Amino acid sequence: MLFPVITNEPDENMIIAASINSDGTLNLDRAVPAGGRGAHGIADGPDALFSQGAIKASAKGKVLATVNAGSNTVSLFSIDSRTPTNINQIGDVVSSEGEFPMSLAFNADGSRLCVLNGGAVNGVICYKVDKKSGLTAMPNTLRPLRLNQTTPATGPAGTASHVVFSEDGKQLIASVKGVPPTPGFLAVWDVQDDGSLSPDFKKIAPAKDGLLPFSMTVIPGKNAILATDAGLGFDIFDLKDNNKSSAIAIDGQVATCWSSFSKKTGNFYLTDIGTATVTEVHVDDNLKGSIVQQYPQLPGSATIDNDIATVNGQDFLYVLAPNATAVDVLLLDAPGSAKKISSLDISGPTKAAGITINPNNLQGMTTFTR
Repeated sequence: MLFPVITNEPDENMIIAASINSDGTLNLDRAVPAGGRGAHGIADGPDALFSQGAIKASAKGKVLATVNAGSNTVSLFSIDSRTPTNINQIGDVVSSEGEFPMSLAFNADGSRLCVLNGGAVNGVICYKVDKKSGLTAMPNTLRPLRLNQTTPATGPAGTASHVVFSEDGKQLIASVKGVPPTPGFLAVWDVQDDGSLSPDFKKIAPAKDGLLPFSMTVIPGKNAILATDAGLGFDIFDLKDNNKSSAIAIDGQVATCWSSFSKKTGNFYLTDIGTATVTEVHVDDNLKGSIVQQYPQLPGSATIDNDIATVNGQDFLYVLAPNATAVDVLLLDAPGSAKKISSLDISGPTKAAGITINPNNLQGMTTFTR
């Protein structure tokens, strides 16, 4: 089982690969060049790319992809299912066909990959995934967002954030944060049978009080999205009937920006960079969202990207805490009872290996389980 993040350093972007043990804890194994350079958006502190999904694995495809935001490229790697930290680049890096690539999404079987560019040249493009030759840009998938942005992007407000496929794979969705008091939106393209995208996107605004939609996590079986909202807490977007959408406040939140879903508990887990808190959220059959529990992490650790892996029937939440140069591991044993079981130090082993780690540049998180 594999757990990677990217260093996102401007001189050379590296993939830091850790193995996931049978008890959910992590061991740092190796660092692999990502094939390009990282970048930091025009803002201070961690969350350099203003995004979720900067590195992404496909369990079905047995492949891993990462952005190189400073090179405007995307790289693809094979994953050895017997030794998942044994990752090897496939083919050449490819142009992201835009500037400041920040987020990636595989389709369900890992045969297609889409990238979200968030710089002055922004929008999406998709690639065919070939396990021998690498990535090939697909016709009629280069689609603009037309954001008034810079390269590197200026944010966090007003930046693109995340790209995902809908649960049925028939829509590609990008989230865009607003510039207060103007709310952001989801940009939704229809995906045709040949993988091409509709010429223009449908713009979906958040419900009243929604402001800065950031990460997006599919709500299973509902054709709906839970989006973190750095200006409020979280938004629920009903992609069938926007009248059922809602915006829910998290009291005391500062910037709730990343999210993932646990099949074991049936709940969502959101991280706040400002309060270093994990918030567990339940969404019922009527798409009503509620806060189940909150789990403070190390104060000031700036919890950002997170992901969930199932290991031996148990779900574990992995949270990147760049100001602590660490990854926190929480056992999700049951709803409302997440428990931190370990923390993996990134800085010590990487420094010993001569690899540059800057807390402000660390980004991304994904997991691969066999």
